[in-house]
Amino acid sequence: MPDNAPESIAAALLAWYDANARRLPWRAPPGADATAPYKVWLSEVMLQQTQVATVIPYFEKFTARWPSFAAMAAAEDADVMAAWAGLGYYARARNMLACAREVARLGALPDTEAGLRALPGIGDYTAAAIAAIAFGRRAVVVDANVERVVSRLFAIADPLPGSRPMIRRFTDTITPDARAGDFAQAMMDLGSGICTVRAPKCLLCPIAFGCKARAEGNPEAYPVKARKAPKPQRHGTMFWLERDDAVLLVRRPDKGLLGGMRALPTGPWADTPPGMVEAPAAADWRMLNETVRHGFTHFELEVALATATIPRHASAPPGEWWPVADIESAGLPTVFAKAAKAIRRLR
Repeated sequence: MPDNAPESIAAALLAWYDANARRLPWRAPPGADATAPYKVWLSEVMLQQTQVATVIPYFEKFTARWPSFAAMAAAEDADVMAAWAGLGYYARARNMLACAREVARLGALPDTEAGLRALPGIGDYTAAAIAAIAFGRRAVVVDANVERVVSRLFAIADPLPGSRPMIRRFTDTITPDARAGDFAQAMMDLGSGICTVRAPKCLLCPIAFGCKARAEGNPEAYPVKARKAPKPQRHGTMFWLERDDAVLLVRRPDKGLLGGMRALPTGPWADTPPGMVEAPAAADWRMLNETVRHGFTHFELEVALATATIPRHASAPPGEWWPVADIESAGLPTVFAKAAKAIRRLR
């Protein structure tokens, strides 16, 4: 039978981490006493539902421009939202700003899970990760990589997401009192590089001796996942209104999807194509013979593309006229950046 003794698992994993830890810009070397809380907090916010490789350039850009809670707290909302463009899940950026301002008000980032959970945008996982990695507190840290490792280690047959409480309980049993931050990061590295979704590298795994899924001979069967329902399809129209080599951009409402971001004007996103509903101005609109598709967390979107040009002195709707040649610097969310690229190619 596999040896699932907690001390055996933790010791083997930490020894592996000491020799194989990924070098990341927000991470202290294995065994270090602490990592700068600001860097840990920022990285954990950015890493929510986002790959490490995607986050690294954003993290480096943000820390160069806003190197502390105080610096970010003083930043203009529009500047931060534009810098975040392309990273997705834009509510994170709004919560990040609110959190930075609250920490600046408090004078320091709280060092307990309870104190961290009281801050904007910090849930159970992020609070545990920051408490362990930035402050060395024992905390049970479970992200998607850890879910996979623990599901295989203990051969948890219940499907996700219902199995998450059980996964957390098992993770608690193997989390050591010492080096909690290193242990959490070791589990993440193991899931990322060894205990991968497909073709896990069991021969290289430092805790394979304790893995029940490996003993069964089918680690890829875990974690068990419930069948996903198909995403609903929505339709919309994006409007490219040009005047004097500039295009009209609007600011989306602060609350809601892509809130606070610069964007092309768009009508409703509905179950059927809305056509020219809510066009931003009366103009000679032309529908392009191409659509843009984009997947959101809860639905798929297909948008039609409409273009028009108005004279320099014509009355125009409220918004911001952005130079067409410099549209990439506007910080448009990905779906609007896709539309802008397609329109420039087709118009």
